[in-house]
Amino acid sequence: MKKLISLVLVLIMALSVCSGSFAEEKKEFKIGICNFVDDASLNQIIANIRSQLQAITDETGIVFHIKEDNCNLDGSVMQQIIADFIANDVDLMVGVATPVALTMQGMTEDNQIPVVFAAVSDPEGAGLVASLDAPGANITGTSDYLDTDAVLNLIFAANPDASKVALLYNPSEDASTAPIAAAKKILGEKGVSYKEYSGSNISEVILAADAIIADGMDAVFTPTDNTIMAAELAIYEALAEAGIPHYTGADSFALNGAFLGYGVDYANLGKETANMIAAILVDGGAPAETPVMRFDSGIATVNTETCEALGLDYEDIAARFAPFCTTVQPITTAESFDDLAQ
Repeated sequence: MKKLISLVLVLIMALSVCSGSFAEEKKEFKIGICNFVDDASLNQIIANIRSQLQAITDETGIVFHIKEDNCNLDGSVMQQIIADFIANDVDLMVGVATPVALTMQGMTEDNQIPVVFAAVSDPEGAGLVASLDAPGANITGTSDYLDTDAVLNLIFAANPDASKVALLYNPSEDASTAPIAAAKKILGEKGVSYKEYSGSNISEVILAADAIIADGMDAVFTPTDNTIMAAELAIYEALAEAGIPHYTGADSFALNGAFLGYGVDYANLGKETANMIAAILVDGGAPAETPVMRFDSGIATVNTETCEALGLDYEDIAARFAPFCTTVQPITTAESFDDLAQ
């Protein structure tokens, strides 16, 4: 009997060693990335996720097979994309923007596939994580939290007499909920009048911009709202011609013609998202115990062409903004960041 027990123990140990070695030898992973909409910031995130994962491959030999898709604001398409990822047995999913992350969260409750989100402004408020330090489930990621007070400070740094501020956003976007509420509170405390304008698609955003112009607003504030971002190229010229600067929550807005984009470095956010993916897949990190990463929102990007169209001098504006930012940088209008490099 003792010999039999000893033999069983030896077999168990051998199997444990083998299973451990198989886990250690895993050199390939399947990743599914779903983007919410085709816009410059979100595209920049994915490009940097890809490049950083490739750098990790070059260094370690571990291969990441990436399947990428874009739902373009369509919830039913988003669900189908995620269902396809599940059917294809991906090792991890990446949800770019809050709506995608929320849908992935719901569709992985049973299978517990790890989810890493990117560019979620308020992960706690959206109900994605229990806390930023301890997410508590199969999901974690990177946040592009927006300091609303800092953006509004820039409005009054450029125009101390601004008395009517438009709030342009899509009420259905979770990323806009907290910043718009904060803007109302801050403007109310300053005694500055504000009015809300909204749109859920490009056509509605164009109509909202026309209403802003007709109402003679002094400035427009938009947080990291993907719907407005997708429409920026269609509204920036009309706003500039009317002398109304558009202050926004990402540099991609400024790239697409808005007067100012304030927020995180999305290229770095993408890189750090990739590092988080690798930490979970390669190093065995648990999403539940992996803190959400937030970034310094101190970069102000000014579109110099729109600045000129508004009758403003870039050097003067940069000097006015400098006390409220870690960096003030110029940009010119283009559809994507890749276009600037060409």
